[in-house]
Amino acid sequence: MSSSAPVTQSGLNPKTDTQAHSAVSNDYQSPASGQSIWHKIYLYINYTPKRCRYNPEKPFGFSMALNLLFGFAATFTVANLYYNHPILNRLADDFHVNQERVSLIPTLAQTGYASGLLFLCPLGDIFCRRPFVLLLVWFTATVWLGLCITNSFPVFCFLTFLTSLTTVTPQLMLPLVGDLAPPHRRATAISIVVSGLLLGILIARVLSGVVTNYTSWRNIYWLAFALQYLILGLLWLFLPDYPSTNPHGLNYFKMLWSIITMLFKHPILVQACLVGFCTATTFTSYWTTLTFLLSSPPYNYSPLVIGLFALIGICATCFGPPYSRLVIDKIVPIYSVILGEFICITGIAIGTYTGTFTVAGPIIQAFMIDLGLQTSQIANRTAIYAIEPTARNRVNTAYMVSTFCGQLVGTSVGNSLYARGGWTRSGSASVGFIGAALVFCFARGPHEKGWVGWHGGWSIRRTDLGPKAQAGGPSDEEKASENAPSSADNEETAIEKVADEMAAEPVRGNSMEGGEEKST
Repeated sequence: MSSSAPVTQSGLNPKTDTQAHSAVSNDYQSPASGQSIWHKIYLYINYTPKRCRYNPEKPFGFSMALNLLFGFAATFTVANLYYNHPILNRLADDFHVNQERVSLIPTLAQTGYASGLLFLCPLGDIFCRRPFVLLLVWFTATVWLGLCITNSFPVFCFLTFLTSLTTVTPQLMLPLVGDLAPPHRRATAISIVVSGLLLGILIARVLSGVVTNYTSWRNIYWLAFALQYLILGLLWLFLPDYPSTNPHGLNYFKMLWSIITMLFKHPILVQACLVGFCTATTFTSYWTTLTFLLSSPPYNYSPLVIGLFALIGICATCFGPPYSRLVIDKIVPIYSVILGEFICITGIAIGTYTGTFTVAGPIIQAFMIDLGLQTSQIANRTAIYAIEPTARNRVNTAYMVSTFCGQLVGTSVGNSLYARGGWTRSGSASVGFIGAALVFCFARGPHEKGWVGWHGGWSIRRTDLGPKAQAGGPSDEEKASENAPSSADNEETAIEKVADEMAAEPVRGNSMEGGEEKST
């Protein structure tokens, strides 16, 4: 028997992880042992079914079913931020405020989300992800009830900020995908969750516009409330309990400071952040100014028709996973980033310079900008998740903060330039931003270790997957993942098994306290 302990996919020692992890969250206490209602709620949420408990001897197999669950959760969690966008006029009427005041709602939503990215997401490097994600989803869903019933505009604004603050669970799931998925299929797994994020941004606008057009705006909020509790239930049943990547803990403020120091240590992270910033500006600039273009001559479209344009972007998200499996999983990520940027700049150029006289231009632009953004984001995440396995949440925070800042700049610059020079001027700025992104891409080669240059060659194939994976066959790590028990096994009896386990926990605990249970 080998004396060296096996290593998990994240590069951690599972024996050490298990000991530290058990001290943190592997008590798996029964809810019956709670003394107060809040303690019982906490124990119910924190309870982990046996099938989801971490076992280093049998690592979790990252199945397609679990991957799709993460994508579904990402879609209808991030959608919480965007339901209000098409219905601001209805909200203004219902709360008896003017358009200037009602614009506080999306502003507070974005501010809350940015705060969550910066102050909550890094905690994923300290806490075990399962209880942390479940508690955030439960808190968001419960507080969301207030948005469904309140008649006070200040209360609605405050609750919007609060729920947006905790609507960061997809950004905790993405680094977890990086931990669970084998390197040979990591880009594909990440692409499904990223597609869910983009789908949530777009589908929220469509659902909100259609539902509000034919019923009350409160119905879309009730639908979101139900979806949040559905996500909570599914994650509670199937989300694996993976150990903390830093089981000995970190100082919170030093951890936040380390996000800044990472930017001075890893050129590839800075490159990804700069490209992500520039690309994100074009996305929000387009979707913000599109409303102005289509509601004006020669189109004069209704808000419902304008909202349906999001369906074009939804179609583009379907190309992400197959492209990732066929291309991004096999080649150096920067080449996929460059391809994504060329797709973006082509679509923007077509839409910008033909959109004032034919609707085909904005349609082509919607499809290509979403496809290019998705391709670029997936490849960037694949690259940066490899730099510090124990700090993936902080790496993700650095990337997402830069992307979010790009979205804010895109909205501001797009609106300002459209007011001064119309659709063509705002679109030309987007062409410039993508041009800057391409400069950042070409400034540092695929195998360059420093900040600028193309040292190390031009090789397109990835060299970090092992000879079997490069030849087209599965890597050893992928085989281990495929042989591991699937998270989708026996799903039809999962609820009954969990109920039996929870009922048996108090009995088992009592027999242990009485000394009746013998050790084996």
